[in-house]
Amino acid sequence: MFIETRGNDNQKPKKVEFSYAIQNPSASFGGLYTSEFLPHLDSNFFEKMKNENYKTLAFSILKLFKIDIDDEVLQEALNLYDKFDDEKTPAPLIKVKNDLFVNELYHGPTRAFKDMALQPFGYILSHLAKKEKKNYLILAATSGDTGPATLDTFANKENIKVACLYPDGGTSDVQRLQMVTESAKNLKVIGIKGDFDDAQNALKSLLANNDFKDTLKQNEINLSAANSVNFGRIIFQIIYHISSYIELLKQNEIKNGDKIYIIVPSGNFGNALGAYYAKKMGLPIEKILIASNINNILSELINTGIYDINNKKLLKTTSPAMDILISSNVERVLFDKFGDKRCKEFMDSLANDKKYSLTHYELKLLQEDFEAVFCDDVFALKTIKQFADNGYVMDPHTATCIKAYNELKKKNLPCVICSTAEWTKFAPTMLNAIENDDKKYSDKEALEKISNSLHVKIPDCINSLFSKEIVHSDIVEKCDIKQEIISFIKG
Repeated sequence: MFIETRGNDNQKPKKVEFSYAIQNPSASFGGLYTSEFLPHLDSNFFEKMKNENYKTLAFSILKLFKIDIDDEVLQEALNLYDKFDDEKTPAPLIKVKNDLFVNELYHGPTRAFKDMALQPFGYILSHLAKKEKKNYLILAATSGDTGPATLDTFANKENIKVACLYPDGGTSDVQRLQMVTESAKNLKVIGIKGDFDDAQNALKSLLANNDFKDTLKQNEINLSAANSVNFGRIIFQIIYHISSYIELLKQNEIKNGDKIYIIVPSGNFGNALGAYYAKKMGLPIEKILIASNINNILSELINTGIYDINNKKLLKTTSPAMDILISSNVERVLFDKFGDKRCKEFMDSLANDKKYSLTHYELKLLQEDFEAVFCDDVFALKTIKQFADNGYVMDPHTATCIKAYNELKKKNLPCVICSTAEWTKFAPTMLNAIENDDKKYSDKEALEKISNSLHVKIPDCINSLFSKEIVHSDIVEKCDIKQEIISFIKG
C-alpha cells in the first residue's frame, strides 16, 4: 500500500494501492505518495541475479513490492527495454578508472535516463486507462529530459493526452527539438516564459487545482503526472541502482556484500531517492554522493541542514537538467526520516517562508546516507575534456560527479556514477569543452565535429531531428498555462 508524505486530510483515502497512486499522484495537503514498506534484498538475492538479465531483475523487484499490476502487464512493460541499444543490458556499466564505473542510463529512445522509468511506467499507465475505460491528461514539466521521454512513451496511446511544459531557452536545442517536432495528435508541448521551477510549480498547482480538475471532469478526463512526483517513476529508478551492483558482481570487481559509493548528478532528487530506497532495501551502499552545479540548493541542505531559496535566483549552467531550486523528491526522504507531521512542517515552511531548517540531530540522520558537493561550469568543462582525451565521452551532468568522486570518497571502495544523458543532447557545450573555446556552435555542427574527431556515433533519432517539421511553437506566460491546456483538451 502507498501512504502520504504530509499526512491525511480526511478527504482522500489513508492508504491506496499502486494503481491508484500512479493515476492520482497528488496526495493530501499537496504531498506525495510513497510505499508503506520496502522489500528486503539479501545476499542470496544478489547472488541469484548474477545469472539473470535486466528484465528478470526488474520483474523480481517489482513482484517484491506486491503492486496491484498483473504479471502479464509488467512483463509487457519491461519488454520495452528491447528497444534499447542492448535489450539484455539496457543500462551498461562501464569502467573508466580502477575504482570508478559509469552506469550509462541513456541508451533508450530519447537518449536520457528518463527512458529507464518512463518507458515501462508509460505502458502501465496507458494500460490502466484503457482497461478502466478512463481518459487521462498526463502533465509533464521538464528541464530537458522528462519531456522527450514522456512524449515518446505516450505518443498515439489510446485514452491519453499529454501536456508538456518546458522553460523557453532553458533546455538544449536537441532537447527542444525532441519535443516540438512530436507529431502525435494526443500531445501538446508548451514553452513557458520562465524556468523549470516555474514549470514544475505550474504542474503541482494544476494537480491540486479543483477548478482545473472540475473542468477536466466535465470533459470526462482524469488527471495524472509523468514527473517524479509520481511514484510510478520512482519504483523503476530503484532498479537500475541495484543492477549496477549486480553488474559489478558479474564483472568480478566486488564480492557479494562489499560496499560501494553511488554518485548522482542531482536536480529534482528522484535519481538520488531511488538510490536511497535501494540502500534501505539492502543494497550495500556506503554513502550516496550528490553532485550539484552552482544552483547548489541540495549541497547546502545536506551540508548545513538549511533549505533556503530566499534571495536565490536560478542560474543557467552547462548542466541545465540540474538548474532547479525546488527539488521535489527531497520531500520523500524527509518523510521517511522524520514522519508525516514533521515533513508537512518543512513543506509548509518552504511554501510560506521559502525556507526550512533541520535540527542538528535531523541533519546527522540525513548525513548518514548522503554527502554533497557542487561544482561550476569551468570544472565540468575541464572534466569533459580530460575524459574525452582519455577515450571516454561524458555529458556535462555526468562531469559534475567527478567533483564528488574527488572530494567525497573517503574509503577505498568502488564508485558508480549515474550517467543521466548521452553527450549528443548537449553537443555545443561538449565541443566548447573539447576545443577549449567559447564559440557559439549550432547543435548540428557540434554533433558532426565531435562525431568525426572522437569517432563516436550519432544515433539516428538525434540526426533526424534537424529535418523534422516544428509542430509545437506556442510560448506562453505562466498565467496562461491553464487556459492553454484547457483549449488543448477541448480540441
